Amino acid sequence: MASARFTVVAVLAVAGYQVLPDTGWWTAAWQVAIGWAATAAILLGARRLPRADRLPWWCFATGILLNATGIGVAIVSEEYFGLVDLPTPADPLFLSLYPACALGLAVLVRRRDRRRDWTALIDAATITIGFGLLAWVYVIAPEDAGDQMTRWAHATQVAYPIGDLLLIGMMTRLLRSGGSRGASFWWITGGLAAFLIGDTAWVVLGNLGDLGVALEGARWFRRPLESVFLVAFLLFGIAALHADARRVATRAETPPVRLGPGLLALLAGASLIAPALLGVQLEAGYVRNGWAFVFGSAALFLLVVSRMALLVREVERHARQVRDLARSDELTGLPNRRAWNDELPRALERARRDRTPVSVAILDLDHFKGFNDAHGHPAGDRLLKEASAAWHATLREVDVIARYGGEEFVVLLPGADAGEGRQALDRALAVTPLGQTFSAGLAVWDGIETSDELLQRADAALYEAKAAGRNQISQASSAAA
Repeated sequence: MASARFTVVAVLAVAGYQVLPDTGWWTAAWQVAIGWAATAAILLGARRLPRADRLPWWCFATGILLNATGIGVAIVSEEYFGLVDLPTPADPLFLSLYPACALGLAVLVRRRDRRRDWTALIDAATITIGFGLLAWVYVIAPEDAGDQMTRWAHATQVAYPIGDLLLIGMMTRLLRSGGSRGASFWWITGGLAAFLIGDTAWVVLGNLGDLGVALEGARWFRRPLESVFLVAFLLFGIAALHADARRVATRAETPPVRLGPGLLALLAGASLIAPALLGVQLEAGYVRNGWAFVFGSAALFLLVVSRMALLVREVERHARQVRDLARSDELTGLPNRRAWNDELPRALERARRDRTPVSVAILDLDHFKGFNDAHGHPAGDRLLKEASAAWHATLREVDVIARYGGEEFVVLLPGADAGEGRQALDRALAVTPLGQTFSAGLAVWDGIETSDELLQRADAALYEAKAAGRNQISQASSAAA
């Protein structure tokens, strides 16, 4: 298996890097070689995929190739031309990693999700803004406040944390997407996380002053830290060569990840970054980034409110679905007995107010048990669905047909007298599918009786139709009789 072999080579390459001679040329050549090998692995893996699925991997390969090449350009610029101050010729190559990977992630998300997921976008924005405020306070603002760097140097220095924030946002959006979550998915996520961990470590070192300088000069600390980026390169290569790479960009039926404990904790942590930073500065006796806290807190508050609004709407939608399911028959899709028991009294009250007739009928498929025994229960279910659909098609829009239980159905005919009610049932009997028939009892409301009494008369008429030989409609006698 190509991914397994490449994994072994990757482990050996990272291990070998730890024992290289402590010279810039050796380490730079090794890093470039690993980056180019990872690029080749990504391109090889992409070649095995359908052409339509290759674009994300080409983006990843481009970013890693340029970033790794920047390592070689950096040492040449330093050793031969003395270019060490920002921006160096290597910085555009280093920075190209961020937009290239972000584009690849955007393509993956677009292909994995069937529709735009606003909750996922809000979650990604919340986490990005929270960490963006952290980056502003400890990376962007201090550099921008300094007076020893040129404008281009400032812009270059700021571009790195901005690139990291871009990757954080896109990685969060990928994790919130639907679709396959196989090995390749997690290798990609691991590679992105490694890039972010490595960049964060360098930022922390830069803020440690003399201790950071000492750690950066220590071989035992610097080599493992540099290896984090090499691991990131190689994880993308492993992901591309893995057999599961075919499913990463597949639009699957798996729904997007919902709000679980881990995501909830991450969102809460990102939202609390602003007050935590403000507390740190208040404890130190000064507030340097007041406006950043204002804008950051306002943005996070609006995002949280938007997230809550979407959650409420989702809960309401699910509640409507549950309510509809509770009032509809699962097999036929018609209203069920509960919905019928709610509708009939309302229809009688309207008829009482408007002084209009109302007819009610009970239909029962003839010899349904025998049909089930002869053809099987799936065929019986099909008969119920086809018959109910055919009957419903013959009724008016104001009429209601519901499944009352088993093979028994009830029909409400507002504004219909006995003659109109019989005509409606005759039309329904004529379209009963699969050569089957039904017996029906029809009752016209007398304007006084309750809904239960009306149904009892229709039920009695149904039994008269069955006793008379089935395949017919019997009208109930008046309530007074």
